[in-house]
Amino acid sequence: MTARAEIDALSAEIADCCICVEAPIGDPLPHAPRPVAYLSATARLAVCGQAPGTRVHASGIPFDDPSGDRLRDWMGIGRDVFYDRDRISIVPMGFCFPGLDAKGGDLPPRRECRLAWHDRVFAAMPQLELVLTIGQYAQAYHLGSRRKKSLTETVRSWRDYWDPNGDRRVLPLPHPSWRNTAWLKRNPWFAEEVLPVLRAEVARLI
Repeated sequence: MTARAEIDALSAEIADCCICVEAPIGDPLPHAPRPVAYLSATARLAVCGQAPGTRVHASGIPFDDPSGDRLRDWMGIGRDVFYDRDRISIVPMGFCFPGLDAKGGDLPPRRECRLAWHDRVFAAMPQLELVLTIGQYAQAYHLGSRRKKSLTETVRSWRDYWDPNGDRRVLPLPHPSWRNTAWLKRNPWFAEEVLPVLRAEVARLI
């Protein structure tokens, strides 16, 4: 089986996934599943966030919201490049919108996705050179014990994960949500130090 055929088959399996309803860990997903993930046999860059929100659940398009607009600005690219599956893979920690908590915020990504899919997905994409980990859940999976005690410390320590001799680099990022605007103002080093590196790497890899 070619790499593209393997990716197509795996993508079809994910699209049909109902594990969080049929065999959930804890309470089942409170609505019909709609997995959102872009796998690729050729992309050298992967964007790995948390889980779809309400707008993405409705559209089926990852980062199809103001958070996506900010992320694309950080990366220095437009929607045409961002959604080109030959150049960018998008693999959130939870493929389906997890629902809302009592305060109206998004629940954490469903654990079933990571357990059932993520090791298979990343093993099927050995060509990846850079993984952008957005938020604590993606950082916990991709960095493991190397993650720091807080998201701020993890992002600020990005050089620790920037192995020039490694096969796959990891660049931790905060979530581009409007809720993090205050964080960005408190941490101007992010725009000064991290974003130029991010944009240069994205330009190189796409």
